[in-house]
Amino acid sequence: MNTDEKEKGMAGITELSTKRIDAKFRILSKKNACALICYLVAGYPNIRMSEVLVDVLVKAGADIIEIGIPFSDPIADGPTIQGAYNDALKNKVNPTKCLALVARLRKKYPDLPIILMTYSNIVIREGGVKRFVQRSKESGVDGFILPDMNIDEAHLYIKVASEAGLATVFLASPNTKKIRLKSIISKSSGFLYLITVFGVTGAQKSFQNLTAHSIRRVKRLSGSKIPVVVGFGISKPEHVRYMINAGADGVIIASAILDIIKSNLKSPTLGLKIKSFVEGMKTACQSKNL
Repeated sequence: MNTDEKEKGMAGITELSTKRIDAKFRILSKKNACALICYLVAGYPNIRMSEVLVDVLVKAGADIIEIGIPFSDPIADGPTIQGAYNDALKNKVNPTKCLALVARLRKKYPDLPIILMTYSNIVIREGGVKRFVQRSKESGVDGFILPDMNIDEAHLYIKVASEAGLATVFLASPNTKKIRLKSIISKSSGFLYLITVFGVTGAQKSFQNLTAHSIRRVKRLSGSKIPVVVGFGISKPEHVRYMINAGADGVIIASAILDIIKSNLKSPTLGLKIKSFVEGMKTACQSKNL
């Protein structure tokens, strides 16, 4: 089978993307709104609080929840997420506990899209792609973000995940070449994750014109095939509006939420502060209607 035939095969497979994620983007599209995806590290500050904080995020307006499985060498993540991972690992949090957390959340929120963010080493260590995907599906997971998964070596991963009805979310950067970007689009399902800045995760003060240019470029190539979601550094409502004006279909908020948790670990108002922050970001996601 040549490269073109493989690409066509992959495109057919990835059309089987998970129903909950697709349904959420359809609903938001009808409202002309942007998806708000909120990220937490499972087990930070502890497993019990992770579940409580997801409740807060959902009530505050999060459309999709992204759960990070702690890993000792998170190459795509900056100091904030690395620190949360380290604390979670000290708490003896492992993939089994993370999937149990997802299972509890799924019972409470049958229609909520839940995505796992982790690294390939975790997948391999947990019994390989087939076993990990099956366990994830049984727990109620809707898809995966694996930042270190090379699309050129992802055939088995895409096949297994897609046959299980789970999304394979791949990342693209601002300088991804056109031919490779087309390949990423064809192999992604659920949504495509566009990195807003060069480097690792972490809250940003502002964004350069390159970010808006990248969003418009990816949207032109992806068309209506798949939603384009942007992440890395988004921490203010004006950042959200900036991404929406450039054409983004969704935004991922990660380090900014973890920063609030870290600054308020012993505060009884932690939940209220996260709720207020997320509500502000959710309001900004409605700005397509303005």
